[in-house]
Amino acid sequence: MEREGRAVGAASGGLVTIGEFARLSRLSAKALRRYDEMGLLRPALVDPVNGYRYYDPAQVEGARLVAWLRRIGMPLSRIGRIVALDAGAAAVEIRAYWARVEAETAARRDLAMYLVDHLSAEGRVMSRIPGNTGNTGNTGSTGSTGNAGGAGDAGGIGRTGSSGGAEGMGSRGGRGSSGSGVPGGSGVLGGRVAVPLAIRCAALTDTGAVRTTNQDAAFAGPRLLAVADGFGEGGAEASAAAIEALKPAAWGGGGDGALSAADLLNALEDTADSASRAVRDAVAPCAEPDGSGTTLTAMLWTGSRLGLVHIGDSRAYLLRGGELFRITHDHSLVQSMIDDGSLSREEAASHPGRALLLKALVGEVRSAPVAVACRPDVRLQEVLAGDRYLLCSDGLSAVVDEAELRAAVIAAEAPEEAVRRLVGLAHEAGGPDNVACVVADVVVAAEE
Repeated sequence: MEREGRAVGAASGGLVTIGEFARLSRLSAKALRRYDEMGLLRPALVDPVNGYRYYDPAQVEGARLVAWLRRIGMPLSRIGRIVALDAGAAAVEIRAYWARVEAETAARRDLAMYLVDHLSAEGRVMSRIPGNTGNTGNTGSTGSTGNAGGAGDAGGIGRTGSSGGAEGMGSRGGRGSSGSGVPGGSGVLGGRVAVPLAIRCAALTDTGAVRTTNQDAAFAGPRLLAVADGFGEGGAEASAAAIEALKPAAWGGGGDGALSAADLLNALEDTADSASRAVRDAVAPCAEPDGSGTTLTAMLWTGSRLGLVHIGDSRAYLLRGGELFRITHDHSLVQSMIDDGSLSREEAASHPGRALLLKALVGEVRSAPVAVACRPDVRLQEVLAGDRYLLCSDGLSAVVDEAELRAAVIAAEAPEEAVRRLVGLAHEAGGPDNVACVVADVVVAAEE
């Protein structure tokens, strides 16, 4: 009678039992008990004697939101943050989460298509040449050719990064012309190129006209091209650590370029994981390690193939046949809004969320609402003699439009001249952020 009286009292106060609340919220009683234990969805009243849970009908909308977010696959830890927000902020969080899911799905789709092409080509060769187990690879696409959008400022304050200087090989000589109007023509991915190729390159970073410290880093060498844009308290350490993890000694890129396409993809995955670990270690001493991190856009050269590692809103461009193509896709909130049509490129330039990244290399994730640690995109990039590549942080791409970038990259005879021109353009635009850029020419090895 005592327990029954308590139940009646709870009901008369407007509360409902867990069974009734489960029916209203479309959540099972088991799920409700679990969410209570996690602190995600507390009941309004717990009977101190029998432990029965009672809920306020006003909690139904919050419970339904939890159920809906679970349906789209959102982790409980992130749901816990979202249900504590007001409606507007929760909407921003959900958009950011789903944009990240779509970006990661697209990366997996690209890898799946590569594997289909790679294995199909291998099967064709094996059917023509009995006993041949050689790897012929794929002549796939170079990726997105999107225009510059208003990418956010991923930078922050911190100490001057010593990794910002350029390190590269000589760059005398012209860049040539491929004669191909678009990327993805006659280059070779899976097999060896017919003519041995080499890289001529230069790198340059600059603090800019406004900031007092430089958290950008750049590296240009015969086996690695990379830019990284650090942010947060440990931004300088993060950008330096990410690039250091990709140095040739770390991925076996100092050999004669004998890596197969499959081996290079594996090497890209391994080095991407190494960069993630290096950044976590570098920012671990910070007061809030999940608020420090870096973008990373890098190309690894084996002598016959080029692999791309990309995360964040730093960019890679390809100049071929007089046309400049963007071959990376920004992992930013504004880019996701451009992609789904809710924001124009003009509006993106002044959007208040342009600094928000959906993917970045960061410290241990505890409470960062948007910029989260996740694996970089990796893929193989078509190579042609005469190609010129530009890698840059958003300190350049966010303030200089693509027409000016193209003109500067075309006009410069050598990579060293090109990086100086590009940094000069950033300064002419006000230099509001640190700048990092790398320019590299693909040349016939005999010329080098």
